[in-house]
Amino acid sequence: MSGHDHAHDDHGHAAVRDHDDHGGHGGHGGHGGHSHGVSADADRRWLAIALGLIGAFMAVEVVIGIVAQSLALISDAAHMLTDAVSIVLALIAMRLAARPARGGFTYGLKRAEILSAQANGLTLLLLAVWLAYEAVRRLVDPPPVAGGLVLVTALAGIVVNVAAAWCISRANRSSLAVEGAYQHILNDLFAFIGTAVAGLIVLTTGFVQADAIATLVVVVLMVKAGYGLVRESGRIFLEAAPAHMDPDAVGDRLVGHPPVTEVHDLHIWTITSGQAALSAHVLVEPAGDCHAVRRDLERLLEKEYGVTHTTLQVDHVPDALLTVGRRGQDPADPHCADAHGPVHRQGPHDH
Repeated sequence: MSGHDHAHDDHGHAAVRDHDDHGGHGGHGGHGGHSHGVSADADRRWLAIALGLIGAFMAVEVVIGIVAQSLALISDAAHMLTDAVSIVLALIAMRLAARPARGGFTYGLKRAEILSAQANGLTLLLLAVWLAYEAVRRLVDPPPVAGGLVLVTALAGIVVNVAAAWCISRANRSSLAVEGAYQHILNDLFAFIGTAVAGLIVLTTGFVQADAIATLVVVVLMVKAGYGLVRESGRIFLEAAPAHMDPDAVGDRLVGHPPVTEVHDLHIWTITSGQAALSAHVLVEPAGDCHAVRRDLERLLEKEYGVTHTTLQVDHVPDALLTVGRRGQDPADPHCADAHGPVHRQGPHDH
């Protein structure tokens, strides 16, 4: 095992290893053994087809919306614009994420897709504000609306969105950017259904305010989707743990593995969609095998939590910690005097 795998302290038992940098563990041979994000070739094809469908129909819908004086159609077109932008950004992010890590970008450009997701979410929220204002204004002073034209266009939009959603469903939706585009198109599908109902109401009853009400339904969907994208991308940028993973529970699980006595400086974050990483400082009993513990914990994290990017520093517990009971009270204690986050020990302890 190379020197890169170990970090020796005064005890000579520390072991630091990110098993993605070395082959031989769990059947993974470095980064080549992992598959993260999107599959460039197949996914680009499906996304490009969906983009062509959405772009062509969006242009037609804007023209019809202006002719029919239907804000619902225009709002649907605006929503489709954000769908198209999200797909374009996803395609760009794929190319950037595929570039190898080099220089100061030690993870490469894998977070490009998170930037695209956040930009798409913010665009959705800004468009929602404008459309809500226009919808309220039209509720107060509604213009004439060509209900028949709205109904036919909305029905065509339903067909286009079903086709586009099917195309994107064939892509790898573990990417936040791809999943965001997929969810937007589904929202668009529901919005077109609402617009079709509004067009039918205008056509059969003459109640033109139905167009503005349908627009407000679209606004709600846009706010929901936009907020979700901003929230999820924000969690990644703030280095938060994945939403489905409780760091305290993970720490307790690790410290429950004998001969581990303490886990501190536990950090869990997301590099990009579906790619979690973990680092921690682990103390084991004096008679414990640091290297065996590290391998066992890596297998545990991969099997139970799906975390394959791990950096674990494993040391023998110092005598000072055994006798005094609190890290940092002994000036000779070489271990973390100020650990980040809670300290996990066997038995009841504060989180």
